[in-house]
Amino acid sequence: MARLIESAAERLEILSTYRRIAMVGLSGNPYRPSHFAAIYLLAEGYDVMPVNPREQTILGRPCYPSLTKLAEARPGEIEVVDIFRNPADVPPIVEEAIAVGAKVVWMQLGVVNEAAARRAVEAGLDVVMDRCMKIEHARFFGGLNLIGLNTGVVSAKRLRR
Repeated sequence: MARLIESAAERLEILSTYRRIAMVGLSGNPYRPSHFAAIYLLAEGYDVMPVNPREQTILGRPCYPSLTKLAEARPGEIEVVDIFRNPADVPPIVEEAIAVGAKVVWMQLGVVNEAAARRAVEAGLDVVMDRCMKIEHARFFGGLNLIGLNTGVVSAKRLRR
């Protein structure tokens, strides 16, 4: 049953179940958050498929101009559509995600579009909004504490200066 994902347990379930991610808005610029997230997810064994009409390849992977073109090249492989775009750009991406048979729409930090989320849920997709896949994965599988920061603290004992 499709739902708006709000609990940590549901996010963990998505991260544990799906491995193929179409990253819409993935930038070739190594200083952009999407680029860093893609590197992390690739290192964790996810299949990240770049979607950006301005790029030919990103991180050595072919880049597709749209979800539709990606689905033509790799039919049935899109599980999660991870969106790094402005909230106003989300509705047509959701329509494409529905059309290509994605299972989850994941909107990154700062990306919230309630109408698009409702449309996706009505079409049978799970939806995560305003969360980063990289941060959520690191939170569940090591590397980050609950507030999303790598504190580097192994012990509560204060170090001497």
